[in-house]
Formats: sequence, structure tokens, C-alpha cells
Amino acid sequence: MSSEGPAGAAGGCERLWRPHWPCPVPLLIGHLRRGAGDPTYRTLGDATWRGIRTPAGPATLRIEPRPREGVVHARAWGPGAEWALESVPALLGAEDDVSGFEPRHPVVVEAWRRHAHWRIGRTGRVMEALVPAIIEQKVTGQEAFAGFRMLVHRFGERAPGPGAELRLWVQPDAETIRRVPSWEWLRMHIDPARSRALVTAARVADALERTVGMPGEEVERRLTSLPGIGVWTAAEVRQRAHGDPDAPSFFDYHVAKDVGHVLAGRPFDDAELAEFLEPWRPHRGRVPALLALSGLHRPRRGARMAPRTHLPARVTRT
Repeated sequence: MSSEGPAGAAGGCERLWRPHWPCPVPLLIGHLRRGAGDPTYRTLGDATWRGIRTPAGPATLRIEPRPREGVVHARAWGPGAEWALESVPALLGAEDDVSGFEPRHPVVVEAWRRHAHWRIGRTGRVMEALVPAIIEQKVTGQEAFAGFRMLVHRFGERAPGPGAELRLWVQPDAETIRRVPSWEWLRMHIDPARSRALVTAARVADALERTVGMPGEEVERRLTSLPGIGVWTAAEVRQRAHGDPDAPSFFDYHVAKDVGHVLAGRPFDDAELAEFLEPWRPHRGRVPALLALSGLHRPRRGARMAPRTHLPARVTRT
């Protein structure tokens, strides 16, 4: 298989998009990947492949930067191909307005200088962001990523066109999530609290998708009105689905401690983080993101949180 993809990758719809700034494609969409084994995400050479569930149906989207030509080449297959291609500029941050963002702190100034072309993209797909965010609540990354893989493998579908040859998958739709039996959630190491939140969200999925384009505070209000969805989960969705620059991940295990250590010399709690970030409103989310992009965090010492072992053994398929 070449870096271009499988032999059957011809056909589909394509688009050449010329961004108005040097667009660092891998940097802009890498945060959509849910662990190294994410079945909905592949990289081959310079190209990124994604399996997406669009309003028009599933799609395989391939994005390849061509910096010498100053363009991004996108190709898509499946019922949702046209929607996927239309979404490319927003996905890569073309709608992100950085005007008014002042780095202020010397460390943030340097991080912004190093990543001046980074923008916050939006997928426009709320359930695509919400499902893995709920699965990641209060568990280790290892357990969360494994649970997401099992959900996609057991209840999702192969991505259309060349996605099938790449073993690329599309997340299950809301109707399918609503029908997953309780024992199947346990087989995927997803406990009842998280599975209830997933099913509840799936029941109002259409309403959640309509939050795209709403102000961030209203998006948070609607998301957190659902049982099992808190501020952290809402922020994860706002960042990815809505491209919201003002949605820092409060109540994350690492974020407050890391920001405090890097910018103030001591770990913060979440109240201190909120106070510290307030002068950056409406760009509060940019600060933790820039520090993370620059690899800046507190030293990792001590024992890590261990995955739970009391749930049934994993069952997967490829």
C-alpha cells in the first residue's frame, strides 16, 4: 500500500482548498484522534483519513496538505462525501478568529510564537465528540481508549469506499447506541454511570446536533442539563464539535496542575485556574492548548492510576 492509500482509493469526490495562512494540517486535526488505536482515524504518509458520520450518512474523508502548492487536497467517499468536503475549511480552523488574543505571559508568548499558525477547528458533529468524551470520564486513558475501540468495532460500521480496505470505521449512530444492552456496556468496560449518560444523550441527539453555532455558554447549559454530563465533558465537546476557543477543560486530572506549574510555578486547583485564565476570556481555552502543544507540563512522578480489573474481559473484533 502506498502513502496515497489503498488501490481502490480512486473515485469519490474531491476538493482543493487554498487556506489564507500556512495551514499545519496534522497539528490541527491530531486532537481528534482518540488514542493510537482509534479505529475512526488513520495516517498514511502525509494524508489523514477519518471515518465520519455526517447528517447525510457515513463518509470516508482523506485530507492531504500540499504546502508547496499552498493547498489542501481532500477526497471523500460515501453518502456523506459532499458534506465532509464542505466541512474541511472549518475542520482545519478557517473560522477561528484569533483577533483579540493577547498571549500576556512570557511562556504563552513563546508558545504562540512557535505555533502562530495553529487554529481551533470544528467538526460540526456533536455526538462524534460527546460519545468518546463520556467514555473518558473518570478512567485511565488506556481504559477509555479501549472502551471506545470496542464500542466502534462492535456497533459501528466500516467506513465507505477505500475506508473498508484501511479498516477504517465510523462511530455507531444514536439509534444504535440507544439499543445497546446493559451487559454489552459492561463487556466494553463501560460502567452503568457512563452507559446511562451515553444512552440519555443518544435519545436527544438531534437536539444536541442543533447546538452547533450557538454561543458557548448556551452549549454548555444544554449539555450539562443532561444527567452524567458535566463541565469537563461539555468543554471537550465545545472544543472539538464547536471549535470554541473559550472552553478550557476544568476538572481535568492534569490541566489545572499543569497550567499552574508552567505559568505560576505551582500546581493550581480548578478555582485558581478559572481565576488565572479569566483575563484571556473569550480565548481562555487557547492557553492550556498552547502549553500542551509545546509539551509544557509539570513533571510526571509517582504511581499512575491503575485500570480497573473488576469488569468482564474485553471482547473486540477488527
